[in-house]
Amino acid sequence: MLLLGIDLGTSSIKVSVVESSNGKLVASAQYPDIETHISSPQVGWAEQAPEMWWENTQMAIKKVIASGLFSGNDIAAIGISYQMHGLVVVDKNKNVLRPSIIWCDSRAVNQGKKAFEIIGEEKCLSHLLNSPGNFTASKLAWVKENEPEIFAHIDKIMLPGDYLSMMLTGDATCSNSSLSEGIFWDFKSNSISSDILKYFGFSTSLFPELKPVFSNHGELKSDIAQSLGLKTGIPVTYKAGDQPNNALSLNVLEPGEVAATAGTSGVVYAVTDQVAYDPKSRVNSFAHVNHRMKGDENRLGVLLCINGTGILNRWIKENFGGGMGYAEMNNLAGQSPIGASGLSVIPFGNGAERIFNNTTIGAKFGNIDFNIHSQKDVFRASQEGIAFSLKYGMDIMAESGNAPKVIRAGKANMFLSKVFADAIVNTAQVPVELYDTDGAKGAALGAGIGLGHFSSPKEAFVNIEKLEIIEPNSTSDEQYQLAYEKWLSDLKKEM
Repeated sequence: MLLLGIDLGTSSIKVSVVESSNGKLVASAQYPDIETHISSPQVGWAEQAPEMWWENTQMAIKKVIASGLFSGNDIAAIGISYQMHGLVVVDKNKNVLRPSIIWCDSRAVNQGKKAFEIIGEEKCLSHLLNSPGNFTASKLAWVKENEPEIFAHIDKIMLPGDYLSMMLTGDATCSNSSLSEGIFWDFKSNSISSDILKYFGFSTSLFPELKPVFSNHGELKSDIAQSLGLKTGIPVTYKAGDQPNNALSLNVLEPGEVAATAGTSGVVYAVTDQVAYDPKSRVNSFAHVNHRMKGDENRLGVLLCINGTGILNRWIKENFGGGMGYAEMNNLAGQSPIGASGLSVIPFGNGAERIFNNTTIGAKFGNIDFNIHSQKDVFRASQEGIAFSLKYGMDIMAESGNAPKVIRAGKANMFLSKVFADAIVNTAQVPVELYDTDGAKGAALGAGIGLGHFSSPKEAFVNIEKLEIIEPNSTSDEQYQLAYEKWLSDLKKEM
């Protein structure tokens, strides 16, 4: 039996087909081949067109079927992973009313800050586990305040993966996990937050049908099936945000287990059974994919996010790379010494950062010496700056009892760079295990869980392959600690 996973990323759509019996990848495809543009009509804004996601998803599915490595008729279920916190609004005919305000958009900071004050900090944190911040609820409030003519025509709001599922099936659904990432979910009442609805003036009719993460979210429409080369009626049985899904794909499901990614953004995601929160909402707690799957078991994901990760590396590539690829950049970075001969990069140039209470710090290059620094130092300082920012965030996580002992990650994106991986391991003094997995593969196996093919999420990932483990290196520990302290000193000058 084959399972199809879709990963709706910021940069592209990836689709994977997995054999359910052994968890092995049968085929995969990505579309487009170049990284997708983020529109920024004003400073601090970040938008993408949901219609573009849908078009690219269809192209990716057609591309993977065109591989000829399997028959589309053998697909039994579909799972979807998607970029978190985005807002999609549609009318009663399911037409998109405006571009999606995506995860790294900063326009709604003030709406979230005011809600935090008026609802009450203690009430927000104890019920929502977060400040409304710059999340989906605040983005919807921004639309209501600034685009009332659009707000008046909204029939349903949804997260990016909910939209994609609706386009495949015609049915709009959501889950406690997706609502929690939008800051719509009350963890004490286990329902949509009445405080958020009352304060912002939202009606419950705006939300799609609420269903479990692992369940039937609709079945593939006949016209879409025919167009894509799939059979009619394939169920979408799993939807989750990219970070909970990445944790699932790494078999990170129980308290104390930790996952990481370094794609467009950089994330460390720790699972806990404690319904707790950071008092300053610098790291955020959401319902994990298996939250309350068994009776009253709590499974929360504590998420540390750095916006300027892969997007900084991409910017460096485009502006300093001279046409070279990431592999060559990584090799050159390795030729620069630890600490990049004093060159420092502060990587916060992709909107307001949660670890700084939704303040926009900006990106900075410091201590440039025209006599000694070259391309290789720029590459290394950028990767170290990203790793150091994740270390800074992990120290915040540790304050609430979520200090990682081991971090699991897919061997992909920036974890393909030895410089980046070594910088995290040796600065944080935490081993990193790298696995042969990614978001699309995780979404496919998630579909198998939702279909009931696996008895538990753990069973779906028994065959996950560990490729390597990177341990702290005692010979370079002191150099990394000195480099981090220098970077931290430079950061404090900008705060």
